Amino acid sequence: MRPTGRLHIGHYFGALLNWVHFQSKYESYYSIVDWHALTTKCQSSRAIKADIWEIAMDWLACGIDPDISTIYVQSAVPEIAELHLLLSMLTPQNWVERSPTLKDMVKMLAANESEATEKVSYGLLGYPVLMTADILAFRGQLVPVGKDQESHLEFARDVARRFNNVYGVDYFPEPKPEFTSTPLLKGVDGQKMGKSYNNDIKIADTADDTIKKVKSMVTDRTRIARKDPGHTAICEVPWPLYQVIAADLAPMVKESCESAAIGCVQCKEQLGNAVNEFFGPMRERRLKLARDPDQVAKIVQHGNQKARKVARQTLSDVREIMGMISWADN
Repeated sequence: MRPTGRLHIGHYFGALLNWVHFQSKYESYYSIVDWHALTTKCQSSRAIKADIWEIAMDWLACGIDPDISTIYVQSAVPEIAELHLLLSMLTPQNWVERSPTLKDMVKMLAANESEATEKVSYGLLGYPVLMTADILAFRGQLVPVGKDQESHLEFARDVARRFNNVYGVDYFPEPKPEFTSTPLLKGVDGQKMGKSYNNDIKIADTADDTIKKVKSMVTDRTRIARKDPGHTAICEVPWPLYQVIAADLAPMVKESCESAAIGCVQCKEQLGNAVNEFFGPMRERRLKLARDPDQVAKIVQHGNQKARKVARQTLSDVREIMGMISWADN
């Protein structure tokens, strides 16, 4: 994940929930990709350092276990940068230019005019290759993504395949997607939930802030009066959230809404309480972590060292395969 601020509940249901499940099944590496953040936030990069710790605390609070998973910062593993350079020599220019990853990043810049640069930077152009190096540095076999991101991973498979073909080896596995059931949670205004839209509920929000945000949610736009029956099928934000955060309450909410037994205000009050109850334990863990920043730093530093050891071996192998001198051995 790119360190661009505190994570929201869409990140939890769309990614972190699956990551927590995956770590008990696979040897897992989770990277805070600060170089990727620079591709679009180079002019406001001073916030990245603090955001790294915000993400680390969010991950740990949500259940990423540093005893069985590796949490590391991308820039703490310089071998990834060298691998990116070597892979870039093998990657055709037109592959990068047509990459969905790059196109998505350019669209994001266009949506944030205050951060958009006049031209696509050299670093942003190389974003898909750097993403590939993130995966191949650990010879990753599975990458947890949503179905909509499968084409992004295809780029990494193409590069891995090309490396193997050019050098006549079977070194890099072609990383496959481990699909997640990623629900698209809308923000309080009915748009896609996103930090840049200022329409999200943060994992770390206080109970009061959560209630305030839930009360502002867009509901059934056709329901004019309190006595009118509601329509959960077209309730834009609260109803989908009920189904993922309080599934046990959903049948009762549906019946009460559609019979006009409760209005949208009462419905959202119940939902706000459910959100706070669901994330309460995570928020407590996060507050505890925030009071002990040295412990968080130790966890990340340990992960950095572990990740670098693995990436260093990969880079050594790649240098040998490519016929380059391994200067570290001389």
